[in-house]
Amino acid sequence: MSSVTVRIPEEKRDELKIVASLEKRNIKEILTELIDEYIERHRETLELLSRPEWVDIIRNGREELASGTKGRSLDELEG
Repeated sequence: MSSVTVRIPEEKRDELKIVASLEKRNIKEILTELIDEYIERHRETLELLSRPEWVDIIRNGREELASGTKGRSLDELEG
């Protein structure tokens, strides 16, 4: 596995050290968990963007809404 260096502001690093100490974990474990959670939160977006046809559909929908020519309000969708 390769590694990367990340610069963290000193005050945040110090707070992270305290949290790691309280949880009896090392900083690497905490950062890996946080990165995994971040990626998972964005996985659906990444999957959509990896499909060019969906990117076009989304772009067209946004343009239609911005121009006011198409689209429905949330109230119309609920009805």
